[in-house]
Amino acid sequence: MLDNVDPFIGTAATDLPPPRGLAATWWWPKPQVGNTHPGATSPLGMVSACAYSGAYPTGYGLYSKNTEGVPEEMFDRLQASGFTHFQQSGTGAIRKYYNYVRVTPMLQPLDELGRSWALTEEEASPGYYAATLDTGIRCEVTVGAKVAVHRYTFPAHSSARVVVDMSMGGLAVELGRTVPLRAQVESMGLGRVQGTVVMEGVPLSVYAEVDAPGWRQMLWYDRRLIDGGTRLDLDSIRHTNLRPFGMLFRGGARAGQTIEVRLGFSLRGCDQARDNLRRECGDGVPSFDRVRSATRLRWREHFDKVQIDGGTPARRTVFATALYHSLVKPCFADDESPFWPDSGPYAFDICTMWDIYKTQLPLLSALAPQRSADLLESLVRVCEEEGNFPIGYRMARGADRFFRQASALAHTALSDAHALGRAEIDWSWALVHMVDDLRRMYGEDFYEHGVVHPITHTLDLAYAYHCTARVARALGDRRLADDLEERGRGWINAFDPATGLLRDSEFYEGGKWNYSFRLVHDMAARIALAGGDGAFLAKLDRFFGFGADPVKQPGPRPSPAEMAAGYALNRFEGLNNEPDMEAPWAYHWAGRPGRTAEIVQSALTWQFGTGRGGLPGNDDSGGLSSWYVWASLGLFPVAGQHQFLINAPAFERAAVRMPEGELIIETSGHREHPIGAEGLDRDVRAQYVQEATLDGKPLHATHLSAAAVHRGGRLHLRLGPEPTSWGSGNRPPSLSDPPPPEEP
Repeated sequence: MLDNVDPFIGTAATDLPPPRGLAATWWWPKPQVGNTHPGATSPLGMVSACAYSGAYPTGYGLYSKNTEGVPEEMFDRLQASGFTHFQQSGTGAIRKYYNYVRVTPMLQPLDELGRSWALTEEEASPGYYAATLDTGIRCEVTVGAKVAVHRYTFPAHSSARVVVDMSMGGLAVELGRTVPLRAQVESMGLGRVQGTVVMEGVPLSVYAEVDAPGWRQMLWYDRRLIDGGTRLDLDSIRHTNLRPFGMLFRGGARAGQTIEVRLGFSLRGCDQARDNLRRECGDGVPSFDRVRSATRLRWREHFDKVQIDGGTPARRTVFATALYHSLVKPCFADDESPFWPDSGPYAFDICTMWDIYKTQLPLLSALAPQRSADLLESLVRVCEEEGNFPIGYRMARGADRFFRQASALAHTALSDAHALGRAEIDWSWALVHMVDDLRRMYGEDFYEHGVVHPITHTLDLAYAYHCTARVARALGDRRLADDLEERGRGWINAFDPATGLLRDSEFYEGGKWNYSFRLVHDMAARIALAGGDGAFLAKLDRFFGFGADPVKQPGPRPSPAEMAAGYALNRFEGLNNEPDMEAPWAYHWAGRPGRTAEIVQSALTWQFGTGRGGLPGNDDSGGLSSWYVWASLGLFPVAGQHQFLINAPAFERAAVRMPEGELIIETSGHREHPIGAEGLDRDVRAQYVQEATLDGKPLHATHLSAAAVHRGGRLHLRLGPEPTSWGSGNRPPSLSDPPPPEEP
């Protein structure tokens, strides 16, 4: 399946066939672009490398800053001024972080550094990116966990160059540039240089080797060579006095000559950067193919955990690419934290928890359990160092500006990990931080008043109290658990009993309808508050557009009036945005899993496709792609509740190597469906689960515990063209459910 991955999916504005049926009624408020890049990545690795144009938000591509509607183009062609490292993946509004250390192969004088050349003949696969500049230079990049290797094939030229710009950072958009605070660059002898730049309070060190026999190497500052100089020190850099600086290698090139550039990175100094380079690249030999092969092997080890049978070629490509995007972030840099001195896991580029906690973190727990545990250990360390669990965490020192999105989201992943019992974490110490974090920021008002605005933070905090209570109870602290659980019941304060919806408030990227169908920990009480099954289902049906007319999506530069009219629809945002990506599964608690099947199949059919425009919105570090993976498998993780919901899968059969055994999801009665990229001209009827068995025993419930899913087994789903009563009477658990009878 690794060969099915297309890293170009999501790199351009959404370009899907006009949806039909239910999907045509959904309204997309957020940018209609995946915001991914096709650069070289290693699974959950520290480094990425890609062609750099300065475009928003990854540095690759055509587009300017964009927060809603169709993105506008900055350039009329794909182009690059070089190749940078540490790209975002699928995010929006990150702006100035990353895109450090630009490497540029040139035939022009140094004065022309910064100009862009057209990109042609692009190729990309996991761990590899290549393109040809219109100067005729063929450019290839690959990465390891902490290294990048560039290979440039030059045309014949008397004075070719490879220029490393250490001052580089951020984007070519307003307020998008990252300016180093201070820097040091040093020539270490023939073909070897090193340097450190402090970006956003973080020291980034690089040790570079350039395999270019006969070429000269020099330092440069302000596009002027420092002939004979071996060291450059810059302090107190500001926007007003910043001049570009770096290193240059220059010499004659014969036609077809290749130059290899090897870069080792570290957040703990040049010596460690050199050691990282030696570890992955070897000592003084061309290593491009070696690093590329090792990274591809790491990708294959991850992909071999998921096998699918059936599916059209386009659907298999979209699924494989979704799995790939799900495993690019977060970035792990073990033993590299610049903020604590000892060894251990360090994770950054968590952008943001709001995007990934519902879908991607459960996927990592299933497919990369050790990395999942490492992430949680790293988050606990961040909390120790900075005083709170972050909502967004970047390679940057400073306040978490994403706190407005949500509160206390790390608690869901910590609670699930503790319930599974595998993460080697000091849970008593983790519980201390979980409890303390509940009273920070918006949590202080919630603690004192039981409600806080924006009202969605009331839901977040009540949910986090519930999750923390589970950990406390499991650790034997019943008094603490009772107090936490009581405060966790405060989710009800967020709702207006007169409407069955959230109270009026401000809402982050959505409205109260988008947030009203979150999967709270007491869905039975939530449905009762709305007036019972009938009233709750009526609201859900209205929200998802059953019986509604098709809507028009925002175009380029949508006006405030156009956006206000769209939000006034109070409609499902159709996987274009995060707030309601879990809402389709609310039907399970109301006894109508067939409705979930209709919505999910509509999304899988019409909102994802092949090609650069194949995503309906920002991929957000893999959060959207992880949704696609779970939905295609016929499962959905309820983060923080230690359970999975069951739905009709998109493939005839799938096998997933879970931490404790293989989970086989097989079907009978499955029908293949094309997807939008394959020229659909009609709506496609959903398939419904008629009955289910687990390891041969009847399964009447629409859910499984996370422990059961991770344990593996054989889940057989009989599918049909009409919904049945399956699952209507055995609903997922809720906090207010009566306890099961004690066994005699």
